[in-house]
Amino acid sequence: MPEMPTKLAEIVDEFAAAPRDVVLEMLLEFADVIPPLPEGVDRAELEQVPECQTAFFLRAEVNADKTVSTLFDCPPEAPTTRAFAGILAEGLAGASAEEVLAVPDDLYQRMGLAQAISPLRVRGGTAILARLKRQVREQIS
Repeated sequence: MPEMPTKLAEIVDEFAAAPRDVVLEMLLEFADVIPPLPEGVDRAELEQVPECQTAFFLRAEVNADKTVSTLFDCPPEAPTTRAFAGILAEGLAGASAEEVLAVPDDLYQRMGLAQAISPLRVRGGTAILARLKRQVREQIS
């Protein structure tokens, strides 16, 4: 059974071990990780995640070598949601499709974020992960 990517596991452990009062600060550092959409890629080519309170779009692409590339589009005025995407962008960089599918669905709870942010935001982050995994599953089946 594949495990989640090492990089993502390290991020999860870091958050889980952190004192509660710095978790939000740590989370927001990931808001700057997301690169802008590549030249020629339009938001219309991405899937919207309606569970997010802000306009959030994503696309997962399974490459020929079975690694997964992710694209995220989220406004700067939604730092928490951008941070969820930033964690996935950094944690899943270079990951295989199997590793992406092995990411636990309760990722954000495992990180201790349920205590630091609203349940609504946790649900948005969980929906982002679920849609990403569904897109990967559709491409490898």
